[in-house]
Amino acid sequence: MESEDGIRALAALAQPTRLEAFRLLVRHEPGGLPAGEIAKALAAPANTVSAHLGVLSRAGLISSERRSRSIVYRADLERVRGLVLFLLKDCCQGRSELCGPLLTDLAC
Repeated sequence: MESEDGIRALAALAQPTRLEAFRLLVRHEPGGLPAGEIAKALAAPANTVSAHLGVLSRAGLISSERRSRSIVYRADLERVRGLVLFLLKDCCQGRSELCGPLLTDLAC
């Protein structure tokens, strides 16, 4: 991931509603959620949620797919992986004893 892409992704997540929407979508992988369900879960107006989803989409963190009359959103987990690797690539200057606890916390 390039620095500009990382900055764009982090900026998109630096807002409470967008962060919650993104985390909600991560929890609902791989099926995703329709826009209406996202708005209901966040207790936010549909047009506000739509604007936030647009920001997340332009940052490459989520994707959308039309299914009948609904638009279903999904988190792009590969992009998230790239962002995490971008942030941690030089973690602890290669000293595994320092990165070990972090990697343990990240393990499912």
